[in-house]
Amino acid sequence: MKKIFVLTPLLLLATSLMAADLPAAAPSWHGQTLLSTIGNVLIFAAIGIAAAIIGFKLFDKFTPGHLEKEIIEHKNIAAAIVAAAVILGVSIIIAASMLG
Repeated sequence: MKKIFVLTPLLLLATSLMAADLPAAAPSWHGQTLLSTIGNVLIFAAIGIAAAIIGFKLFDKFTPGHLEKEIIEHKNIAAAIVAAAVILGVSIIIAASMLG
């Protein structure tokens, strides 16, 4: 019985010392109010849409031909599918970077 009474304070002391060594929680970018959350959503949406458009324009510039012209003027469905895949790929990367 004496061992239990001796070990219990030692365990409590050890756990309290370990808890004291932990760093303080880092400040979070998550909104604390509804208004700040809506503001964050609008900012991230604007950045995400702009990055998706820039990614598509860069892909169009570095590939042969003019993808946007093929889609709009020639009604090329294959080119539209490629463009959609590029936009989805860029959007997935943007979403992962925002979450991580």
